[in-house]
Amino acid sequence: MDARVSNGRGGIGGSLTGLDLRAEIDRLRKERNAVILAHYYQKPEIQDLADFVGDSLDLSKKAAATDADVIAFCGVRFMAETAKILSPDKIVVLPDMNAGCSLEDSCPPDQFKAFREAHPDHIALTYINCSTEVKALSDVIVTSSSAEKILSQIPLDQKIIFGPDKNLGGYLARKTGREMLLWPGVCIVHEAFSETELLKLQGQHPGAPVAAHPECPPYILDHADYVGSTSGILAYARDMEGDTLIVATEPHIIHQMEKAEPLKNFIGAPGADGNCNCNICPYMALNTLEKLYLALRDLEPRVEIEEGLRLQAKKSLDAMLAMASGTVGMGDLGPVRVTGD
Repeated sequence: MDARVSNGRGGIGGSLTGLDLRAEIDRLRKERNAVILAHYYQKPEIQDLADFVGDSLDLSKKAAATDADVIAFCGVRFMAETAKILSPDKIVVLPDMNAGCSLEDSCPPDQFKAFREAHPDHIALTYINCSTEVKALSDVIVTSSSAEKILSQIPLDQKIIFGPDKNLGGYLARKTGREMLLWPGVCIVHEAFSETELLKLQGQHPGAPVAAHPECPPYILDHADYVGSTSGILAYARDMEGDTLIVATEPHIIHQMEKAEPLKNFIGAPGADGNCNCNICPYMALNTLEKLYLALRDLEPRVEIEEGLRLQAKKSLDAMLAMASGTVGMGDLGPVRVTGD
């Protein structure tokens, strides 16, 4: 059974005109006993009113640990599904159910199942950026911060399928020397970075280090001084000795950097057009304050997952947590509760 929205909702009409959305969201958060989660790639106005800002899995774990009845996940669909996997008794809403992920789209469950069946001697390490159905077909889920630790625990003679991100898989293969069969998926945001434009930017800021997410292609990672998860990049930005950092990941993460280190200069790595606009995730951008308000008001669109599928998907997440639980949320900036006071 598909793990998707239970039923949809119409578009935003003029009925919201004049509403103080921030105040209304805060009122509904209290009335619904809701926790609002925002991924680092969300717009600043959403990050600033969230209860927690962070990486996708860490957010789901934080929400599961609360006594909230409702989780409003401002992120993309696979993130909200992960929250539901870990919190089956909570209502999970996503402001826009069309907020998908190019990595998830690149790995249809039926094709992944056939691929696995064609390589029965391989186990599947699967990046968390995938559907619930693909998680259920996987052996161990990994995050960008946990993948290397998990890989080090797998016997050298065990053959491995890594998907859906070929860039993260390729980076791990180069770093560890492990040969893996890579699913050919990519993140459209990180693929948009331009090596030529990055080199120009480095020329304009000599000595400035580059921090990059491992979803970037090799020709970007080759120029990086630090490669790591979103939380890892934030920790690097906080601890670096210089005053300027070039950031090769979705540029909305810079909002948290500027809040944590207001005296430092953070520059988004450019795309092929010489700016970072093409590197804004179009899926993350679908979430808005208006849609968040409606999601809390109507408790729709709601994520529902058939219980058998949820339990099967949870096995691969539990395997990851057992092998590398200490890596989840590394470098997290912690809660940013908005009280309305």
